[in-house]
Formats: sequence, C-alpha cells, structure tokens
Amino acid sequence: QVRLVESGGGLVQAGGSLRLSCVASGNIFRVASMGWYRQAPGKQRELVAQIIDGTNAKYEDFVKGRFTISCEVAENTVFLQMNSLQPEDTAVYYCHADVASQVGSWPYGYFGQGTQVTVSS
Repeated sequence: QVRLVESGGGLVQAGGSLRLSCVASGNIFRVASMGWYRQAPGKQRELVAQIIDGTNAKYEDFVKGRFTISCEVAENTVFLQMNSLQPEDTAVYYCHADVASQVGSWPYGYFGQGTQVTVSS
C-alpha cells in the first residue's frame, strides 16, 4: 500500500499565495508521476498539474503562469506553489501519484485525503 499525505492548505485573500506539499510513503519501488487534482463544490475532480519521471511538468491552462509544480524525487515529495490565487481556485486539492510497488509491475494510481484551499475575494 501507498500513502499520500498533503499539507499546506488554508485560507488566503485573492492575489495571495499558498504552497502545498505531499509526501508519498509505503510500498514504493518507483514513482512514475506525481501531481495535483482539485475538486470544487458541485464540480468534478480535475487535474491541475503533474510532473512525470521527476522532470516533465505539465499544467492545465487555467493555472499556467500562476502555479508551479516541483518535486524532490529522492524524498517522494511533490510541491505546488500557487500564486495569484483567485476565488475560483477554491477547492479541495488532492495529491496523486502513480506508483510501481515492485520490479516489473505497472504503476497504480493513488490519491491523498485532500487539503482545503479557500480564496476569499
């Protein structure tokens, strides 16, 4: 089993910044990718950003230029620096990781419990 633990959410005014962190632990042979999803009330969970093999970062259009994803590969940790936050960014943010637990196994996707981000206007 793999466990993902997020931290860093909170309440911030529009235009402010927050930094989310997520650590993966457990039965890990290789982390193929790590990333962040979010889910606002009444909406489906959506991808925000992901980083593949520790180097290839991808962003959804609605966060490009405002959010930055990074990771510490050796620590199985991923960060999301969120700048210029807007009320529409309010959501529960979930860490996600694709993890292979042994040699030759296919990566399996895991989610964390989520951390609330609230942006006031």
